[in-house]
Amino acid sequence: MPNPLLPLRPRTPHSPRALAVTLAWLRVCAVIGQLVTVLAVAHLLMLPIAEAPLLAGIAALAAFDVFVWWRLRQPWPVGETEVVVHLAVDTGVLCYLLYLTGGATNPFVSLYIVPIALAAMTLSPRHLAASVGIACLGYFVVLLWHEPLPDIASHAMHGAIDPTTRDFNLHVLGMAVNFAISAVLLGFFIWRLARDLRRRETLAQRERERALRDEGILAIATQAAGAAHELNTPLSTIRTLVGELRREHPTDTPLGEDLALLAGQADRCRDILRELVQVGSAQLTEQAQAQTLSDFVADCAERFRLLRPAITLDITLADVAHPAPLRIVPALRHAILNLLNNAADASALTASTKVEFAARAGDTDIVIEVRDYGPGLPQFVREAAGLRFVSAKRDGLGLGLALTNATIERLHGSVHADSAPSGGTVTRLTLPLSALRALPQ
Repeated sequence: MPNPLLPLRPRTPHSPRALAVTLAWLRVCAVIGQLVTVLAVAHLLMLPIAEAPLLAGIAALAAFDVFVWWRLRQPWPVGETEVVVHLAVDTGVLCYLLYLTGGATNPFVSLYIVPIALAAMTLSPRHLAASVGIACLGYFVVLLWHEPLPDIASHAMHGAIDPTTRDFNLHVLGMAVNFAISAVLLGFFIWRLARDLRRRETLAQRERERALRDEGILAIATQAAGAAHELNTPLSTIRTLVGELRREHPTDTPLGEDLALLAGQADRCRDILRELVQVGSAQLTEQAQAQTLSDFVADCAERFRLLRPAITLDITLADVAHPAPLRIVPALRHAILNLLNNAADASALTASTKVEFAARAGDTDIVIEVRDYGPGLPQFVREAAGLRFVSAKRDGLGLGLALTNATIERLHGSVHADSAPSGGTVTRLTLPLSALRALPQ
């Protein structure tokens, strides 16, 4: 069952619901401002205005606003037609109040323009035209039919004040207040519109960078597939020659030890090429493996130790909240290995061989952290955020972080790199459990 408070937070800045919420808040301000104005004119300026009918109109507007707030708490969608109805009610109440206070001669008559400015931010041309028509109709109604303002002259004579001067001063004061209200409202909403436009431009720029990154990854993947096919033949030749040399030189000699290491690395290269083909096939068929978080961490650690045996890998695992199997795609394993490999290279820059690997499972997501003890990431690498092929390493290609970001984004997760308190960098991956559902049994 949906939370009834959620509809009050519009998901898009210029949706009909967002405009309805804005109008509801403005209605609250209007009720307070109109109430203060009527009471001040009637009791401080001592002008004979229709106080009771005006208060009745303000009360009706307040009652309508209470109804609108109740309606916004319901799960029903808010359409543009409903918003136009809200604007029509506001315009109608304003017409009623202006009818009792001089009509078009009232300095607050320009408030008709505020609903039009708000409608222009959200509504379609058809509904915007309806809102403009309602505002124009209201203006012409109070222009032709209205109760005149009270006779200020008779009241001014008792205070020995020039009636013309007092009439002019009151009108100028009303225009000043009206200008201040209009300026604040229009300034606020135009500022908010400009802020939302800047935010959308930033998001669009990031999407363009992501698209360019993905195109680059696709081009590299195409070249990598061709290179893997071509490397298979010379790699087989190398393995054959190394095998023959190992038969001629015993393993207890220095050359024999080097040949054994070379044979192991050649076998590892063959496994990497095979795994590359398997990853591509699994990606096409969306194959995944069911593993618990602890098994996944152990698998990544074992693969990393084969690649970097000289690195000391400290593992911290908290797999209490989610012991069930997870849906692990091969690309996620490669993303973790990329981060671990980058962390090892960063630690080596400060003559350190230590890398920390931590994972914990929560109720809604899984957090994986990789920490190095290197000099830290430069600012330009952090700003790239895996969107471009940049690297802090002198001989780096910038592929690791970009590939990791692309993989995590496909799983609806996020990647953040922060400086560690005692030096180095902590790269944090957050993955929602909804994207790592266990495979069906």
